[in-house]
Amino acid sequence: MRNLKRILISILILLLLLGVLAFVLENQQSISLLFFGWAGPQLPVSMLIILALLIGMLIGPLLAWAVRRVRKVSRKHLIRTPEIER
Repeated sequence: MRNLKRILISILILLLLLGVLAFVLENQQSISLLFFGWAGPQLPVSMLIILALLIGMLIGPLLAWAVRRVRKVSRKHLIRTPEIER
């Protein structure tokens, strides 16, 4: 059973790599992005899309962590601790 899982995972990884390779080979046209008057360097379309994906994969978890942290801090302020009677 363990070997079957390894084989299936290996096949899925190979299919993913083949898909990425096909995407990169089909999108070799060089373009330059223009953003607020700033022109970027000439790069293939596939490289720009992969860079955008990687940046998103970094920013997404950072934003989720920040939101969790803010919620955790706000919960601490909402919870009142009972005062000790003397």
